Amino acid sequence: MNLKLIRPLAFIDLETTGTNIAIDKIIEIAIIKIFPDGSSQSKVKRINPGIPIPPGSSAVHGIYDKDVADCPTFREAANELKQFLENCDLAGYNSNRFDIPLLVEEFLRIGLSFSVTDRKFIDVQKIFHLMEKRTLGAAYQFYCYKSLDNAHNAEADARATFEILEAQIDRYTELSNDVLALSAFGGEECFVDFGRRFVMENGVEIFNFGKYKGKPVREVLRQEPQYYDWMMKADFPLHTKQKLSEIYSDMMLKKS
Repeated sequence: MNLKLIRPLAFIDLETTGTNIAIDKIIEIAIIKIFPDGSSQSKVKRINPGIPIPPGSSAVHGIYDKDVADCPTFREAANELKQFLENCDLAGYNSNRFDIPLLVEEFLRIGLSFSVTDRKFIDVQKIFHLMEKRTLGAAYQFYCYKSLDNAHNAEADARATFEILEAQIDRYTELSNDVLALSAFGGEECFVDFGRRFVMENGVEIFNFGKYKGKPVREVLRQEPQYYDWMMKADFPLHTKQKLSEIYSDMMLKKS
């Protein structure tokens, strides 16, 4: 195995009702967990999202309402998934912007704590785009010389992603096999929330959208506290609201 691991690295792939992190739901999750000794475990679960699966989404991944009708809800599967991911760093393909944020959002919706503060994230798509700029199927063909015949099958995609990362480490001498270095590769911005509405600059939370983009969050909230109320009522992801509440609560604590 090319990867140098200190703790398990979990490759995650989701099939979902859509691509909106704030409102869409998981309908299938596959996790391939790679251990430091090179061994692996996998877990694949279908999830009943509790909402109809749009026909356009079903056309992509081939999962229909009838296929998940008797499956557990995320609430029913959450503890099992959380335990499987315990003490793991996280990886995937476009996972930093979609799979991990949506997974965290699902945990937040049911009020179950799933900490990500001590985990490292490796996005194989980020490495691929920086090096070659193509898609998952093309990446699999390019790096592994194989055809991804089961594209949009969550387990097949997750396993292919692991194989691609292994091949990337083997191909590019400038890539480290260390999880910390791979996580930092590409200069990913230091974001506060997965929705990237806030980023960190010099230890200060900064708005990354809208009319206050580039301005410190705390400064804006002091001058316009109603902006906090607006964001908490608006259609932002729960993780964004959670981080905003943490910032606001910290401000109030220091003020008192």
